[in-house]
Amino acid sequence: MDLTAILAWVKAERLSLADFFDGLEDHEWQTASLCPGWTVHDVAAHMTLSTRSTLLGTIKGAIRARGNFDRMEADLARERAARFGPAELIAQLRETAGSAHRAPLSGPLDPLVDALVHGQDVARPLGREREMPVEQTVAALEHVLASRFYGARKRLAGTRLVATDREWSAGEGQDEIRGPAGDLLLLATGRAAGLAGVSGPGAERIAAAL
Repeated sequence: MDLTAILAWVKAERLSLADFFDGLEDHEWQTASLCPGWTVHDVAAHMTLSTRSTLLGTIKGAIRARGNFDRMEADLARERAARFGPAELIAQLRETAGSAHRAPLSGPLDPLVDALVHGQDVARPLGREREMPVEQTVAALEHVLASRFYGARKRLAGTRLVATDREWSAGEGQDEIRGPAGDLLLLATGRAAGLAGVSGPGAERIAAAL
């Protein structure tokens, strides 16, 4: 996939997310997101980190978190949220929206996954609609399914995914899950909120595993 196109997608999603954050009321910043233990403020802080991360900082964070990646990411996000208020984080997100800099060990499509999924992590608990462009979402979903990092291979083993908003499918097995690509992406990244928009015999099994 063309790197220039991916960077353009990532930039657009980051700017759109900055606009979303800009429209929130003060109290909404403390709402719990879909990420366990993270507020909306924490997610916004996290979104400013990938373009500013360094290998040394990542190593130090991993050591402090004793090798637990999720704990490291949560610690870094909360630390940054404590340092910067909403307006500052929104400005930072816009400032580096087009940056090609990525977190260590991440690939070109990981920032797109990050922006699309975290956009839903904050929008859905707030009861706000946030569109997920289908072409970008399918590209992110295919990346997640192919990557070992997200755990989707194990989570969705024996399951066939079928998008209802585009001619697309992936996976093999008798269990089938049908739904919009955005909800399939949420399921692939371990978010039970994706179950709201899907159907099929595989949905109940996945629900028990999430």
